[in-house]
Amino acid sequence: MSTFLSHVGRFSARFRWVVVVAWLVIFAALIGVFAIGSNSSSGEKADSSIPDSPASLALERMNHEFPVGASADGAALKLVFHPDSGDVADPATATDIGSLLADAESLPGVASVSNPLDAAHPSISQDRSLAVSTVSYGDLTADQQKEYYDAALDLQENAPPALGVELGGNLVPIGAPAPGIGEGVGVLIAFVVLALTFGSLLAAGANLLIAAFGVGVGLMGILAFGSIVPISDNSIILASMLGLAVGIDYSLFILSRFRNELRSGKSVDDAIARATGTAGTAVVFAGLTVIVALVALLVANLSFITEMGMAAAFGVLIAVLLALTLLPALMRFLGIHALSKKHRTAFQRGELWSEGEKQRRGVMRGWGSFVVNRPIISLLAGVLILVIAALPMLSMKTAFNVPGGADPSSTERAAYNLVLDEFGGVQSPLIVLAEGDDIAAQTATIEGDLAALDGVQQITPAEISADGTFARIIVIPEGGPIDQSTKDIVHSIRDDADATAGVHLEVTGETAIGIDQDAQLMQALIKYIIVIVVISIVLMIVLFRSLLIPLVATIGFLLSVGASFGASVAVFQWGWLDPLIAAPQGDPMLSLLPLLLVGVLFGLAMDYQVFLVSRIQEMHRKGMDPKGAIREGFARSGPVLVAAATIMIVVFAGFATSTFAIGASIAFGLMVGVAADAFIVRLVLMPALLSLLGKSAWYLPKWLDKILPDVDVEGHSLEATAREEEKQPALVG
Repeated sequence: MSTFLSHVGRFSARFRWVVVVAWLVIFAALIGVFAIGSNSSSGEKADSSIPDSPASLALERMNHEFPVGASADGAALKLVFHPDSGDVADPATATDIGSLLADAESLPGVASVSNPLDAAHPSISQDRSLAVSTVSYGDLTADQQKEYYDAALDLQENAPPALGVELGGNLVPIGAPAPGIGEGVGVLIAFVVLALTFGSLLAAGANLLIAAFGVGVGLMGILAFGSIVPISDNSIILASMLGLAVGIDYSLFILSRFRNELRSGKSVDDAIARATGTAGTAVVFAGLTVIVALVALLVANLSFITEMGMAAAFGVLIAVLLALTLLPALMRFLGIHALSKKHRTAFQRGELWSEGEKQRRGVMRGWGSFVVNRPIISLLAGVLILVIAALPMLSMKTAFNVPGGADPSSTERAAYNLVLDEFGGVQSPLIVLAEGDDIAAQTATIEGDLAALDGVQQITPAEISADGTFARIIVIPEGGPIDQSTKDIVHSIRDDADATAGVHLEVTGETAIGIDQDAQLMQALIKYIIVIVVISIVLMIVLFRSLLIPLVATIGFLLSVGASFGASVAVFQWGWLDPLIAAPQGDPMLSLLPLLLVGVLFGLAMDYQVFLVSRIQEMHRKGMDPKGAIREGFARSGPVLVAAATIMIVVFAGFATSTFAIGASIAFGLMVGVAADAFIVRLVLMPALLSLLGKSAWYLPKWLDKILPDVDVEGHSLEATAREEEKQPALVG
């Protein structure tokens, strides 16, 4: 592979203008597809539901048997009044409520406004401290949704404070917000790290330019596809943050090798070919690992998860292709200006530098020596830190959706909680579908059994289907849809589904659907972790030709994932960093988050494993003893790995400052996971274990060694080719 990639790099450098124009044409074509597709698109969004679960199937049956009651009447909001007077029927308070309801009737798009104080249809709490009015709309377009909701929100914000008005519901589907200042700061810090790493603003700018262009091409490709087939905003967020992070890292690895080759005396074209053949091979392997991990989300068999994985995999693929083609073209434009001023001067004087020179005082060499000399202490300390970070995971709670909106401080959540406190779970009732030959004769018994369950506040009289074989019973719980008491009601109904002779019960509604979604996502997570572990072990056996290294590397990956989960729980569920994290905190973790973190962190962990251990492997193959190989591998690859991990951390940290809960939680989990994996697992646990294992770390049965392909990460075939070319003139002479 290294020989082929070196030819790709040399070709891209020689025909650099062709490569640049080709990528610009691809970018423009994707913009054109997006423009055409978005004009003809209906604006639909991808469905994020989980089909074929017991609750969703029950809902389908209910809609079929009770089509009239299941039909939607359009969008609606709720005005919730919780006055300071404590009595909504107080004459002065009632007058103010009536005045506000009159203003609500004049809002744009409003079809009707209910009066909660109407004696015929009152909607007030028993203690008269709360009143709820429903503001009904018809079917709305996307533009109307935002306009009408903003108008209703303005009415609520300008209502008399003494009325305690909160606006329940939201006409506008929650989507990803525009990039904020945090993302920009993260990119700026990444540029500073690159500039310090390279000692050259030109090289740092070229690296960042490739990554930014890759994000642009990747996102435009996703949007172009999304203009034809609906996709979710979450897919765009994951693809953008991951594409930017790996785009910077992959270009960093190749550009660093290019600079080293220049300093060793190679011409610009030869340095490009050599860098693309060696570091480019590692980039391909690392990129394919990330892509495989993301595509493997297919095993979850959940369409929206698969969609996010595919979109992110496309972004990573674009980053790899740009690093192998456009970056060599840009390196040819830069030439020796990719070097710092000091190194450029030395290069022009003919002072050559050898990467093999031992840097006796290098920080990474010193760190590698420390870990190698104290492997047991280093190992115990690293494991202890990761275990402590992972402990909050034991109290992790998940939810597919958070009732009342994602922001605990919003008026929407306040309205939801006020209604919940006074009326119970009326906003998210359980729906029981009873089936039997003569169901009408059994409804009284069924209703009595349901009413006797713990946590049930109210039972509505059963509705009988047209053919008399189905009954629909609404169960109002005392708690909200994600409260354990409400979940217990669902489990009790399902456990006793056939307790009444000749009758079968099914339950649906927000709580039942959420239970099924969480269960399916947990099953998918377990299945996915098994697949990921198998992939990890197989890939690393092929790459490192060892049995023990893949095993300890996979264990380290699982520890870093645990730290990521634990930190995410502490921040987003417990609210530990509330002053620093803008996204809402205090809610259960999103059910899809663990699955995504496992997939992305696996790919990134394998990146660092490849770039670090491949150098240690190279030194060992050259005859160094195990401890010497670790020290030398650290000295050569450690600085670049630290820079790459730091860049990825600051990029994810920028996205973690977003106010969008999904994007911020994914970014924060990745930030912690990358920090744990790069700085503890790869720079502490891995060298400590390699030191303890000694030569046995590289053990591979002979029969397996014969059948495994040889992945030439460090370009040994290029060295052989170069030696043959050096001999060629003598043979001709």
